[in-house]
Amino acid sequence: MSWAVLFGVLAALLLLLLLTRRRSRRPGEPPLDLGSIPWLGHALEFGRDAASFLTRMKEKHGDIFTVLVGGKYVTVLLDPHSYDNVVWEPRAKLDFHTYAVFLMERIFDVQLPHYNPGDEKAKMKPDLQALTEAMYTNLHTVLLGEATEAGSGWQEMGLLDFSYSFLLRAGYLTLYGVEALPHTPQSQARDRVHSADVFRTFRQLDLLLPKLARGSLSVGDKDQVCRAKSRLWKLLAPARLATRAHRSSWLDSYLLHLEEIGTSEEMQARALVLQLWATQLEVSWAEMDSATLPPMFLSLLEEQGNMGPAAFWLLLFLLKNPEALAAVRGELEHCLLQLEQPVSQMSTLPQKALDSVPVLDSVLSETLRLTAAPFITREVVLDLAMPMADGRDFPPINKIVMNVFKYNRFLNPDGSEKKDFYKDGKRLKNYSLPWGAGHNQCLGRGYAISSIKQFVLLVLTHLDLELTHPDVEIPEFDLSRYGFGLMQPEHDVTIRYRLR
Repeated sequence: MSWAVLFGVLAALLLLLLLTRRRSRRPGEPPLDLGSIPWLGHALEFGRDAASFLTRMKEKHGDIFTVLVGGKYVTVLLDPHSYDNVVWEPRAKLDFHTYAVFLMERIFDVQLPHYNPGDEKAKMKPDLQALTEAMYTNLHTVLLGEATEAGSGWQEMGLLDFSYSFLLRAGYLTLYGVEALPHTPQSQARDRVHSADVFRTFRQLDLLLPKLARGSLSVGDKDQVCRAKSRLWKLLAPARLATRAHRSSWLDSYLLHLEEIGTSEEMQARALVLQLWATQLEVSWAEMDSATLPPMFLSLLEEQGNMGPAAFWLLLFLLKNPEALAAVRGELEHCLLQLEQPVSQMSTLPQKALDSVPVLDSVLSETLRLTAAPFITREVVLDLAMPMADGRDFPPINKIVMNVFKYNRFLNPDGSEKKDFYKDGKRLKNYSLPWGAGHNQCLGRGYAISSIKQFVLLVLTHLDLELTHPDVEIPEFDLSRYGFGLMQPEHDVTIRYRLR
């Protein structure tokens, strides 16, 4: 028998095996959609445009259904009334770490010895108030410092680049330390140059992360990823970070933990690059949210990589909605007038000021509602029947996934925060889940929210900001990033700004 014939027989047997193993819907289970391709099922369509695919499946099957995706039977849960039944199940039944560790190794080449998520979570206790105060100082350094260096003329750049760059750079300085203390004009200038280098390299890697996570990099992409990783490993080497001043207590505790579990210095640098991404990325890796990442990523997870895109959409919605922009400006001006001294004389912004801006809070909540697209994922460890809100029980199979700008949507008529939302006449407990859900909600969400508010406050009170082309349309989402937290735009929107 020739090799060609043998290969054909083996391929036919494999196909027969796949076809015979296609399961059918069992009693009590949600609708099962296997797609038309054995084993692959809906993998191609899901990977190409997950949003449209899930919308089509919802229209066909309702709020709960199971699909075959690359050999996995994935139960999709879109009924918010039923979320708590899933997200609070113990890890022994529904696991949220397995896939995260797999991606940790695939994307960042990180393998930690004696890894114990529980121990790590117990030791990682960031001082969120200290981080918020340092973030305000560092936003002054990179945002207002750069605007001052540019002079009084208009500066033009993309709004995403503007938001992402300044927030990530300030966040990097907050977590990983500054050039020297006390601050001097010279040391702050060096901080701006160094943080800009970190951002450029980080962004090169960030743009390719969806492909890297899904294993679809081209040869050229792989070379670029290798160069970006190598550069970041050098920039974030522990020996280099040891010379920086005012490092966060979070960083020191994390480095100590890595040393205690016997992590090599090379692997520590890789873990710190992963931390830079995790602390910059709010909500999520491909097909997971903050609840699926190991606890070491949770303390500051939702801060920076999603902070930049969140600020982009928030500012863009305001610039396209004059009524909302006027409402936020008016609220900020009133809030600052209540402070004991001018904001220009403050080294930090009082927390009470950040807690007294319900209109801005509503705008941020509405922005997250419209643009956050994480997948909250659980791997099924044990067969179990879970009651749904409609009274049905069904056994999950392999995996479970849950999934017009109105600035005052989250405000009551009296200006207080609105928390009562309804679906089918029943009050929703989980009407918005941008920070994860269940046991492992993002511990750093307070820092993330404060950082975005500080950034918006500084932009709207210290800069003149406008769209270069006022009639520009709001861009579509970059669909390749669906499931990675905050959506990014398909293309940037040009703005111009100057110091007031």
